[in-house]
Parts: sequence; structure tokens; C-alpha cells
Amino acid sequence: MSGRQDMGDTGLLAQLMGQAANDGADLQTLRAIAEEAGELGATRAMARIGLSDAAAAGDVQELRELLKAWRDTKRSALRAAVAWVMRMAFALLLVGIAVKTGWPEWAR
Repeated sequence: MSGRQDMGDTGLLAQLMGQAANDGADLQTLRAIAEEAGELGATRAMARIGLSDAAAAGDVQELRELLKAWRDTKRSALRAAVAWVMRMAFALLLVGIAVKTGWPEWAR
């Protein structure tokens, strides 16, 4: 964001505040002040985190895709871990049943 644009936005906000002070601050003026202050604050915040250039929308979209991929990977890893644990539990259950029924003696 250029300093010139920032000064224009700040100037509009200052003008609205001056108008509110002179006019007794009607509801429409107060709403305009709140809207301008919000936009100015959002613009400054985006500039501070480096999202004020033309590539910002693409960067945010790329970050969203990366986050989605990370969540999908976590979900897949969790499912794989649960499946592995269940297979191990089933295998241990089968070994327990085999030992309990005397299967090692049958195998001889």
C-alpha cells in the first residue's frame, strides 16, 4: 500500500470524524465512520502480514489448499494407524484362541 493511499484513507476518516463533531454525529455519519475505520484497519493489517499485493489472493488460495492437504493426510494417517492397531488386536486374539484351544499340540 502506498503512503499516498494511506493518507487518503486516513484523510477520509478524519473528514468523517470532523463532520460528526460538527453535525452532532447522526447515525449515518457514525456508520460511515465505523465502515471507513474498519476498512482502514483491515487494509493496514493485510499490509503488515504481507497480503496487500496482487498475488495475495493466490497466496491465500495456495495456503488453503496446503491446509486441506495437511488435514487429508492427517485423516489418512489416523485411519491407517487405527486399521493397523485393529489388525494387530485381531491377530493377538487369534493367537490367544489358538493357544487356548491347544492348536500347537494339533500342529505336531
